[in-house]
Amino acid sequence: MESTTGTLIGAIGMGLLAISWLARKGPTLRMAQIGWVCVGLYFFNQSWLYLSHDDVILTVMCAFTLPLSVAMAWWEEKASEQQKSAILWARGTVAFAGGPYLLIAYVPYLSVLAIWFVATQSAWFLGFSTGQEIEVGTTWVNANSGRVSWENWDGNRWFSTDFTGEYAFQSELMLADGTLIGINFVLACTALQSMVLFIGAISVLDLPWKKRVRALLLVLPLIHCLNVFRNAGLIWMHMTYTQWDLWGLTVFEFGHTYIARFVSLFAMFLIALIMFEILPSMHRNIMSLSEPVFGKKQRT
Repeated sequence: MESTTGTLIGAIGMGLLAISWLARKGPTLRMAQIGWVCVGLYFFNQSWLYLSHDDVILTVMCAFTLPLSVAMAWWEEKASEQQKSAILWARGTVAFAGGPYLLIAYVPYLSVLAIWFVATQSAWFLGFSTGQEIEVGTTWVNANSGRVSWENWDGNRWFSTDFTGEYAFQSELMLADGTLIGINFVLACTALQSMVLFIGAISVLDLPWKKRVRALLLVLPLIHCLNVFRNAGLIWMHMTYTQWDLWGLTVFEFGHTYIARFVSLFAMFLIALIMFEILPSMHRNIMSLSEPVFGKKQRT
């Protein structure tokens, strides 16, 4: 389906999940079931975009969201009383993680601000580490009408899906003399997906608000700092090992596609383990959601 249609379906799905979580004491079962299916359709539609860019990992992950969301819609009705609290937590997590991400992704002002914020800090950190002065250059918009600079783009800057290619906005990095480094920052470089996932998962826990705020103040700066370090490392490798080649991939392509992604997933796993210690209720919810697949576990 078209990007605009898919985005609308995804927004409706997340809105329904959010309402069903906020009104969780009322009869919101059907609303939640429709919401799950709509969210699954949105991410499934995204899999074709990643397939066209030969990104096998994201293609498979997005494709699996549709059967998983249908399974969640079915489980909403079949779950036991002990599992319902975990399902309610899952509703809120998806709604309050996916909702903010869609808002930033499809509001150009917010997308460009997020890219500029992370690109500036990554450039400063790399410059501080290497002694080179690195700056953020032109931000480009890949609109359907063609590739134009942000300043000259005449599209809607408050909401738009009028883009082509994998990345709507790209900010160039360059040396102080104006020489382009050859790496552009995009929204995926901001670690926004990881941040909103933890925001959604923590903010809807049935815990005192102070404990949730403390957890967010711990995890969000940690993810941001790790991401800045990751970005700076990839740029440094690109600038240093210019002749490196493996299976036709440059050092940046190999590091970005495989090594950095593996390290990021491992870091997310470690952060999740820390959150399980600080917030045991999050661990209980995840274990409850895994019961249909792995069977019921004994709880202590």
